[in-house]
Amino acid sequence: MKLKALAAILTAGLAFSATPSQAQTQFVTIGTGGVTGVYYAVGGAVCRLMNKDRAETGIRCSVESTGGSVYNVNTIKGGELDFGVVQSDVQYNATKGENQFKEPGAVTDLRAVFSIHPEPLMVAARPEAKIKEFQDFKGKRFNIGNPGSGQRATVDMLLPALGMSKADFSLASELKADEHGAALCDNKVDGFAYVVGNPSANLQDVTTTCAAQLVNVRGPEVDQLIAANPYYASVTIPGGMYANNPDDTATYGVLATMVASEKTSPEVVYQLVKSVFENFDEFKKLHPAFANLDPQLMVKDGLTAPMHEGAVKYYKEKGWM
Repeated sequence: MKLKALAAILTAGLAFSATPSQAQTQFVTIGTGGVTGVYYAVGGAVCRLMNKDRAETGIRCSVESTGGSVYNVNTIKGGELDFGVVQSDVQYNATKGENQFKEPGAVTDLRAVFSIHPEPLMVAARPEAKIKEFQDFKGKRFNIGNPGSGQRATVDMLLPALGMSKADFSLASELKADEHGAALCDNKVDGFAYVVGNPSANLQDVTTTCAAQLVNVRGPEVDQLIAANPYYASVTIPGGMYANNPDDTATYGVLATMVASEKTSPEVVYQLVKSVFENFDEFKKLHPAFANLDPQLMVKDGLTAPMHEGAVKYYKEKGWM
């Protein structure tokens, strides 16, 4: 009896000692976009830095490829994601309950964490289509982007500003970002829209493989659209950034932003923010789109949702707020 009792006590003790380490491990997921896009690279970079300290913090970070900005906001709202990368215009619309969030209403528990790289609206066309300006796509086959993606949200605002609609295209396809390049080079579409940080591997592929041409998105209507929406700004893509595109391309864009839910643990948000900014030089080297980031701009530019309390704690410690 004594041996059995001792064995039971030892077994219970081992079980008890194993429990804390298991309980301390917290799994967090960042929703991004297509695997060929910069959003996926952002999530991978953040998780890489966060996981360096997982033995101390007990937090293990993973990346999920998703349908993009709108999907990420809705999935965070539903409690299925802890963080998400979203365009600044989508963050604005979610916070205000406008455009694609008009019917479901404002996402009141959405919280900002930081902004990241600029994201111009990039429009690419088959060279045979002879497209010079966006309006030249009338009567052509154009990929407007999958529902829930940032490019779809941007195109949905651009078309009415130009006096256009989906009916102006002979085909308005809804392919995801990791599908539109092959469709372009295979002559299934004449062009596509993509909101992405530059340089983008997705665009490098099509400009090299089938000499895709970048298309200007400009004009008085676009100027009015930018003026009416504080999250937009004019952008020039330097000639030579992409193969077979020696001239500058005029367009406009937004910022990529990291968001979370009000329900996301303040400690988890604090550790995520800390992992990025305490290893900032390393973070900037993880993708060319991060090269010119400024921490003090990242805590204010493009952020319309209230700041998450876990992020506020770190920024106040740094004297940035």
